[in-house]
Amino acid sequence: MSNNQSPLVLGYGNIGKLLWQYSVPSIIAMVATSLYNIVDSIFIGHGVGPMALAALSISFPFMNLGAAFGSLIGVGGAAIMSVRLGAKDYRSAEEILGNLVLLNIITGIFFSLVCLLFLDSILLFFGASAETLPYARSFMRILLYGNVITHLYFGLNGMLRSSGYPHKAMITALISVVINIMLAPLFIFVFKWGIEGAALATLLAQVFALLYEALHFFSKKSYIHFKLNIFVLKKNIVKDIISIGIAPFLLNAGGSIIVIIINRSLLLYGSDLAVGAYGIIVRLATLFVMIVLGLTQGMQPIVGYNYGAKQYDRVLKTFKYTVIWAVCITTVGFLLGELFPRYMASMFTTDEELIRLSKEGLQISVILFPIVGFQMVVSQFFQSIGRAKEAVFLSVSRQILFLLPLLFIFPYFWGTKGVWISMPVSDFLATIVAIILIVRQLNKLKKQDENLENNTFEK
Repeated sequence: MSNNQSPLVLGYGNIGKLLWQYSVPSIIAMVATSLYNIVDSIFIGHGVGPMALAALSISFPFMNLGAAFGSLIGVGGAAIMSVRLGAKDYRSAEEILGNLVLLNIITGIFFSLVCLLFLDSILLFFGASAETLPYARSFMRILLYGNVITHLYFGLNGMLRSSGYPHKAMITALISVVINIMLAPLFIFVFKWGIEGAALATLLAQVFALLYEALHFFSKKSYIHFKLNIFVLKKNIVKDIISIGIAPFLLNAGGSIIVIIINRSLLLYGSDLAVGAYGIIVRLATLFVMIVLGLTQGMQPIVGYNYGAKQYDRVLKTFKYTVIWAVCITTVGFLLGELFPRYMASMFTTDEELIRLSKEGLQISVILFPIVGFQMVVSQFFQSIGRAKEAVFLSVSRQILFLLPLLFIFPYFWGTKGVWISMPVSDFLATIVAIILIVRQLNKLKKQDENLENNTFEK
């Protein structure tokens, strides 16, 4: 195995180069995935219609809940994998891989069974109307049938990055995206399978990506690979995975609650088209959020490894670089949303009312978008160093403590516009909390670094 594949380089390589090396593959994968979601929505908007776009918005809580369970295991497993490798505990790293696979299978099956049993009732609760329910039901039923595949695909992708193979993680995501983009228009426009075709294309693409990941982990040449004796659930590993993964789990679960309330509020104060407008806004904003997420995924193994190795100066430097780039990325999203909102909305539909609603919502919701990048880095930073309590609090503060009550108050006075206004206000309040927590943590790391230097000097 070459040096650039070994995670050991995380302890001595140039920070800027490592962040670039680990982030770019993740960013490419994330951007490709986000662009697929945008292109898929465009296919559905033009090939099926505005109500199908609204149905996609109804399906967001399902996707967030699926991502929540996937993050509970995948993010938690990736974080402790990096720390174990930094501490040179290779046996534990292999056991983490085996436990991650088993946990993903268990949660994937459980989630699918529960959701399929109560699908219509759940969709109606999520904000579906008589017009959008058939579309949402058809879309989600296919995805739920293959939910285990989705969980394993995302979980093993995190393992690829954390075990020193960021480029393979990128290739895996690209396989999924390319196959998806090839199959979706074929199924929608040629075979006339409608929204079911879009869901089937997504699932088949993930099957191929999962096969590629499996080939890697079955190979004995891989730094961390499958062995028969690692597929046994161990209490301490499961506990560690959940303690770290609970933060992104709550973030996604909270996101599901928020989307449900937004959909219901938009339906109450507006219409199905207002729900569709929210779907367009989410797709566009997610593009930049995913870029930052790719950046923080590149940060995670560097921070985790060096924190485990007690090289705190490298931890601090990695955090600084990541914040700068993250804020720059979300600032670009802010500028595009404010300057070209009509053009961005019109990519998805030719319906003038849907374009108007999307334009209004986009301009309001991204007004404080630059600070979102900072929030995301801070949350991932706490996850990377194993500070579960802070990560959990940051995950719930924006959505549950701030956005949730605002979504009940603002729409009462300003209707659908109040829904959009609540988003930047909650971003502002959550950023204040993030600043307080991260300043305290960074000062603590600086003191630990100084103590290590003094002890080394005395010796």
